[in-house]
Amino acid sequence: MAVLPLLLCLLPLAPASSPPQLATPSPCPRRCRCQTQSLPLSVLCPGAGLLFVPPSLDRRAAELRLADNFIAAVRRRDLANMTGLLHLSLSRNTIRHVAAGAFADLRALRALHLDGNRLTSLGEGQLRGLVNLRHLILSNNQLAALAAGALDDCAETLEDLDLSYNNLEQLPWEALGRLGNVNTLGLDHNLLASVPAGAFSRLHKLARLDMTSNRLTTIPPDPLFSRLPLLAKPRGSPASALVLAFGGNPLHCNCELVWLRRLAREDDLEACASPPALGGRYFWAVGEEEFVCEPPVVTHRSPPLAVPAGRPAALRCRAVGDPEPHVRWVSPQGRLLGNSSRARAFPNGTLELLITEPSDGGIFTCIAANAAGEATAAVELTVGPPPPPQLANSTSCDPPRDGDPDVLTPPSAASASASAKAADTGPPTDRGVQVTEHGATAALVQWPDQRPIPGIRMYQIQYNSSADDILVYRMISADSRSFLLTDLASGRTYDLCVLAVYEDSTTGLTATRPVGCARFSTEPTLQPCGVPHAPFLGGTMIIALGGVIVASVLVFIFVLLMRYKVHGGQPPGKAKAPAPVSSVCSQTNGTTQAPSAPEPSAPRAHTMVQLDCEPWGPSHEPTGP
Repeated sequence: MAVLPLLLCLLPLAPASSPPQLATPSPCPRRCRCQTQSLPLSVLCPGAGLLFVPPSLDRRAAELRLADNFIAAVRRRDLANMTGLLHLSLSRNTIRHVAAGAFADLRALRALHLDGNRLTSLGEGQLRGLVNLRHLILSNNQLAALAAGALDDCAETLEDLDLSYNNLEQLPWEALGRLGNVNTLGLDHNLLASVPAGAFSRLHKLARLDMTSNRLTTIPPDPLFSRLPLLAKPRGSPASALVLAFGGNPLHCNCELVWLRRLAREDDLEACASPPALGGRYFWAVGEEEFVCEPPVVTHRSPPLAVPAGRPAALRCRAVGDPEPHVRWVSPQGRLLGNSSRARAFPNGTLELLITEPSDGGIFTCIAANAAGEATAAVELTVGPPPPPQLANSTSCDPPRDGDPDVLTPPSAASASASAKAADTGPPTDRGVQVTEHGATAALVQWPDQRPIPGIRMYQIQYNSSADDILVYRMISADSRSFLLTDLASGRTYDLCVLAVYEDSTTGLTATRPVGCARFSTEPTLQPCGVPHAPFLGGTMIIALGGVIVASVLVFIFVLLMRYKVHGGQPPGKAKAPAPVSSVCSQTNGTTQAPSAPEPSAPRAHTMVQLDCEPWGPSHEPTGP
């Protein structure tokens, strides 16, 4: 008990505990206002003329506002270690590039504003690490692509997603369907042409969906729309209602939109664009009985077709209706046909059998169906025995084709019918790329001018044949609009695409954009009648060349023998010399001497002697000494 008073006396001597002090704050960036004296910390730099994210940011900040600047890129190190950041605003800058993992350390971030920038795409790694993100604003950019995994890290927490005023033609609908907590979804003012059925069925908390000013011709019914009342204006709407805006779309008012017409709405802003009878009328002013569809009618089908086994066959079926019918094929065995290793089904109703077998023979059924009904048509296919193999030394007298196989033949000439048949049996060809002339081993490819694409460096041609999957590439100069392919194999079908290689102004990297694709077939090579096979022709050439050499040797020997006989048996180089004609030279003193053979003698002194020379002959022989 005596210890207690002693402790009470010592308590006033203990130093009082000081309140917690904040760590020394980082210097505030120039032209910014910083709140670092109390929590939460904030750095405010709106309209400060910044060209990049300031490197001297206080990494403890909970709020960072960098709107209305000239920042062009967000690098990995710009926001590193800012683990306590809750609100980040980068609105109305000139951001073209966001590095992968640039927000990886912002695990506490709740709101990210990237609107009013120049982003063209959003990849899977650019939003990585935002596991607590609730508000993502990406409006007023130039987005043309959104990766399927771009929103994976924030799919369970995201409540507000704004993708309006972009250039989106497609969306990862499966990824959007996983946003179970999203409350507001803005898709307005894009280039969306279709929405898959059931795209919003799992968005149970969705309260506002804006699809205004797209290219939608129809809106498929969705279970979400049937569970909640649809309103046009958010004011005064109950908590369980869904505000749906879809004005400014070219709606095709047929029976597919009757479900939407039956909903109770208070506005009449939406209008019909087609069919012509309803074009321009307000959507809600059209009676339900006027939303009609036309059942499909088969307008064209292939006649009975016979092909040898092992050859390809193309079955065609065309149908019209409102909406446009979808064509399916059923085999003679009752199986529904689609794309496989032996068959390809095209959207235009063409079924191509790549390699026919005897079991493929029979009646194929074409089924054209739409919302108003379906129509069927039968196409008979007969598969005969395979043709006999054509030998290399074949001399069959088949009718020759027009021109040489390697000579390019325009489709408008004698081969116009064959080209028309190939165009009708194959898949649709892109009008931008055309193969106007083709022979057995060559084809002329043409494409239109691509002036709308700035900064084109070159064109790239990719093609492969039906016999293999190896792509062949050809690089063409930017000022070319055609190219002659000369390394093709005869009798094959080729798939060809032309791409424009250009410099992307947003990223500064080289990018490609497809110009168009085409399919064509080369002519088969036929041996002309009577042409000998290669071994026989080679042997004939060797015999002829040997005969020429032997004849040349015999002629040379004969010439040598004739020259030998003419010169009297002496070698041609030692023939007898004819009698020489000599001259008689006399001195001026009158003494005449006969010429004699010169004898070698010692050198003499030079003496000037004048000689008179006359011809010497038999009549001038000396008579005596």
